[in-house]
Amino acid sequence: MEVSAKLKFVRLSPQKARLVADQIRGLPVERAVELLTFSDKKAAGILKKVLESAIANAEHNEGADIDELRVQTVLIDRGPIHKRFSARARGRVNHIMKRTSHITLTVSDI
Repeated sequence: MEVSAKLKFVRLSPQKARLVADQIRGLPVERAVELLTFSDKKAAGILKKVLESAIANAEHNEGADIDELRVQTVLIDRGPIHKRFSARARGRVNHIMKRTSHITLTVSDI
């Protein structure tokens, strides 16, 4: 049984989110939550929320046992980019790209 949770349009760079996602892929959910709790990355807090949502979905909708769940897949896709600019000297501008992500996390029993 596979259960997933999604979070879209997160104001987080996909490149930075994938660094944390690679650490929890394939782990038991208890270990993944523990790892995300003590990580100091911004992406860790967001991924922890999505993981807890997937665990709650599995428990409520499927009646799954938490001890048997593992993180099956973590997909970090690129969302839309908000383009901003910063004024510079002599009428020039620097472009600032505010990147967003779509996160899909799937848990399954062993």
